[in-house]
Parts: sequence; structure tokens; C-alpha cells
Amino acid sequence: MTPTPPPLHRIDRLGALLGTASIAAVAWLPFVTFKANRIASGTARSLFEVLPFGTALAVAGIVVVVAAAAIGVASPRSRLAAAIVGIAVVALALAAAAADLTPPGNRLVRVSPGVGCWVLLLVQALLATDALARLRPGPGLRVLCLALTGAVLYAAFALGLFDQLSIMREYAVNAGTFAREARQHVLLATGSLGAAVLVGLPLGVLCHKVPRLRAATLQVLNLIQTIPSIALFGILMVPLGALATAAPWARELGVSGIGAAPAVIALFLYALLPVVANATVGLGRVSPAAVDAARGMGLTGRQVLTQIELPLALPVIVTGIRIVLVQNIGLVTVAALIGGGGFGTFVFQGVGQTAIDLVLLGAIPTVVLAFSSAVVLDALVDVMSRAPQ
Repeated sequence: MTPTPPPLHRIDRLGALLGTASIAAVAWLPFVTFKANRIASGTARSLFEVLPFGTALAVAGIVVVVAAAAIGVASPRSRLAAAIVGIAVVALALAAAAADLTPPGNRLVRVSPGVGCWVLLLVQALLATDALARLRPGPGLRVLCLALTGAVLYAAFALGLFDQLSIMREYAVNAGTFAREARQHVLLATGSLGAAVLVGLPLGVLCHKVPRLRAATLQVLNLIQTIPSIALFGILMVPLGALATAAPWARELGVSGIGAAPAVIALFLYALLPVVANATVGLGRVSPAAVDAARGMGLTGRQVLTQIELPLALPVIVTGIRIVLVQNIGLVTVAALIGGGGFGTFVFQGVGQTAIDLVLLGAIPTVVLAFSSAVVLDALVDVMSRAPQ
């Protein structure tokens, strides 16, 4: 009997795409952008122009090895390790390039990541994400990975590894303002979420109990969702401004046509639909047999709701809360246009000053905050879904 030949190893298509992109980024795309000052036009420089030849060659070699692992290595753990090494090497190369290009004591020079650097970081991040998806880590491990990543980044910034990058120079200039706007961003996002949960959860219960109310309520909330955020902020400015003029007590409470008041109300209105809809859906999925059994045990309607229906519907409800929180974190950025504050302040200041690094100072923390919130709440939903009912 002829022995069956071993199966040929298949090339990973996603890995081939990511590996090719990373090699192309090193070979043809600029690694950093150099500016003599903040407003000067930048000049693109490749990896081999900003680092000593031996160092640049070593970085390029590691990128090629990581690309080869992405294409030909099947083990998710090995792919994840390769991606982590790739991210670390690219980040350290960027820090070294910024330090080499910045004269000692010079505070005018600006060095920012080039297109090639962004492509390399994005490719390695996608490779790491793909590896994690294949590993299917549990909720606790996902949160641990997030915490470890945060700790490593905090240590890198605390040690000053990236101080010569232009975005960190913008942070140094705006450090006090950054802390204030960060608090404002979090308060606006979580405060409007809390108000939406307090109102939306009872409304969702009511929609579940009264089917005739459900369609009308969800239609109204869907209509609110169709209004662009800028338009809704503008619509709220008029009545709130009139209220502040007519009622001194409202003005003393901080209500005005601009600022946090219209931002919070708009975010609250946007948050209602996911909370109400998920509460209604979650309660509708509760097994009628469980409800009948509870009633047979003598539980009142309120006890059935609080002890049986809401706990069983909680994973779906928290999923809606996750959607709202991520949505609100992004929308708070737009609220800076009406004086709401938050990270959007830096984004729009940077746009007005044609300072891309100032834009990134507001955009990157917003993305990190939204991503971290999604990971933590997703893990919480998994824990609740796996818990015995």
C-alpha cells in the first residue's frame, strides 16, 4: 500500500498580505517626517536615512522575519510573539530616530512617524489581533493582556523613550490642559451613559411589558439616531440658550447654549436607543418556563422582574451599555465644537493650526479609551454569559 504523503503547508493569506505590506513599507515608504519647526513643511526620510546602517538593517531584518512568520507559521502563539516583537522593534526604532534627529536642547524640531512607520505598526497590530482571535483567550486573560499593554506603555512614557517625538512635545506644552480635558471627556461620556441607563432601563422594561408602546418608542429613538451629531448639538443650543437667559437658576446650574449642557443632553438622547432596545430584547429572550416557575413558587411580579428576568437579561443589557459607552467616547470629541471640552479640543485646535501632531494628541487617547472600554465590557459580558443561571 502506497503511503499517503503529508499535506502541504498552506500559506496564510492574511499573513501573506500583512507580510508583503510590512516589507513594502520598509523598502519604499518614509519611516519618519522631519520638520525644522512646528509650522515648517516636513521632509520624509526612510529608515536607512534616520538610523545607522547596521541598526536600520537589523530592524529591516526583524521586520522580514516577522513577515515570514505571518506567512508561513501556523501556531497562533508564535504569530503573536512575532507580532509583539515587531511592534516593540518598530517603536524603539522610531524613538531612536527621533532622538538622533533632534539636536540636544532643541525644542523647535518636530519628528513624527511617517507613512511607513504607521503601516508597520498597523500591520503588526493586525497580526497580533488575528493571533489573539485564533487563541480565543478567556475574558480574564483579555483584560490581563490589556493591563500589561497599558503598564508597558506607561513605563515607556515614564522613562522618556518617546519624549523627542512631536506628539510628546505637544503633550509637554499642553500637559495641564490635557489632564483637565481628559477628565471632562470621561465625565461627559460616563455621565450621559449613567443618565441613559437610569431612564432607558425602566423604559425598556415598560416596552417589554407593553408591546403596543414598544414600536412607537423605538421609532422615536431611531429617529433621534438619524440626526447628525453636529445638527443635534446646534438644535439644542437654541432652547438651552433661551432657558439660561430666562431662568437665572438654570444659568447658575451651568445650563447654557454652549458648553457641557447641550453635549450631555445630546449624548443622553443618542444613548437611549441601544439601552432601551437591548433591555427589551434581553427581557424578551428570557425563557417563559423560568418565569412560570418563579410565579409558581409564589414570587410577585416585581420579584420575578428583579430576581429572574433582569439577571437573565443582564448580558444583553450590558452589551447595549458597551455600545453606548464606545459611541459616547467618540461623540464627545465632536462636542468640543460647542465648547463641551474633552479630547476634541486638541483635535479642532490642531485642525485650525494645521498641526497634525496636536490632532493626534486628541485622537489617539480617544481611540485608546474606546478600545479599552470595549475590551473590558466585552469581557464582563462573557463572564456573565458563562455564569450558571
